[in-house]
Amino acid sequence: MSLKDKLSELRQRGLADIKKSSDLKDVNQVRVQLLGKKGPITEVLRGMRDLDAEERPKVGAFANEIRDDLTAALTQRKEELEQAVLNAQLAKETIDVTLPGTPVAKGEPHVIQQIVDQIEDLFLGMGYQVLSGPEVEEDKYNFEMMNLPKNHPARDMQDTFYITKEILMRTQTSPMQARTLEKHDFSKGPLKMISPGVVYRRDTDDPTHSHQFHQVEGLVIDKHITMADLKGTLQVLAHELFGDKFDVRLRPSYFPFTEPSVEADITCFNCGGKGCKVCKNTGWIEVLGAGMVHPNVLKMAGVDPDVYGGFAFGVGPDRFAMLKYGVDDIRNFYLNDVRFLTQFTKKG
Repeated sequence: MSLKDKLSELRQRGLADIKKSSDLKDVNQVRVQLLGKKGPITEVLRGMRDLDAEERPKVGAFANEIRDDLTAALTQRKEELEQAVLNAQLAKETIDVTLPGTPVAKGEPHVIQQIVDQIEDLFLGMGYQVLSGPEVEEDKYNFEMMNLPKNHPARDMQDTFYITKEILMRTQTSPMQARTLEKHDFSKGPLKMISPGVVYRRDTDDPTHSHQFHQVEGLVIDKHITMADLKGTLQVLAHELFGDKFDVRLRPSYFPFTEPSVEADITCFNCGGKGCKVCKNTGWIEVLGAGMVHPNVLKMAGVDPDVYGGFAFGVGPDRFAMLKYGVDDIRNFYLNDVRFLTQFTKKG
């Protein structure tokens, strides 16, 4: 039998073996058997040394043609089997798109964030800016420009976390008063801003205190601003958060950065102003501190207190949330207990 005949027979047998391959492993084995270094084609071609010089190129070309045919057949069979595997996998993993989907639980903003959002929406509607400031603050802005110089005794009430002698975790959002007053151009109009954020104090955590809590600072500076403007603003805030049935009362107080200073009370939630244990039989509950901006605060920010004046207030969203929803322990807001937090699914 000539070499060509042997090669033709190998092609026929190889094509048949390829066709019989039932998986990718079989295809690979056939490839190695037919085209490997120790395969039959290589063995046949070793006999080319006995051929005449004229026959060798012809037989070599014929051998290459057969090798190409077998390679093409192997590639085609491999693709067919890969497609079959893919089709079987797709059939196995078919999804019935008509089945109802797995319900996904819908979350809500944290209850304190709900209060903050409600306050922001209210004041934006009244033409205020909403500004944010650094939580790591300079002593200059946190205390000194708030009329609390070095060694002032009122600093003891706000003992806090110092990073250096001049850098600390802010104890209040009031530093944004000074920062904004320094930059504001009063020739373009009055300053009306609120600044929500987190503040830090060296308090021992208990049901009514936390080493970190939220605060919303409010500030209005213009000509001819009076205490009546402050009370009217606080009444609008109380009605927005608690309802129209609640009234606001102002009591004299002391804050270094306001003069005169007041504590703002609202009608007791529990008794409606009649007097009960919750309000200590006064009919009122303290909710925030406020007052007319101290002239020294204006002077240190470069604002003439003989021309401009205004009011400032500090709102505690944590306290508002406790009062509004009857929560008796501030720590519940920070424990991330979903059973507690999911009670407040309605914004506001």
